[in-house]
Amino acid sequence: MEEIDARGMGCPHPVILTKKALEKIKEGKISVIVDNTTSCENVSRYAKSQGCQVKVEKKGDDYYVEITKE
Repeated sequence: MEEIDARGMGCPHPVILTKKALEKIKEGKISVIVDNTTSCENVSRYAKSQGCQVKVEKKGDDYYVEITKE
């Protein structure tokens, strides 16, 4: 599973990194780490708009967005 560390990045950078990672795979999982709710919501919304399943887990101050593309 590819892990994208987008902590400290403002939007739209986490979404752009997520888009590029999803374009590289036909199916599989990607984990995106962000440190604010806005980026978490935007990454989640983008992944869902692409037909992916999304699971969010908060660990400390960070959000781990697990995206499954099938």
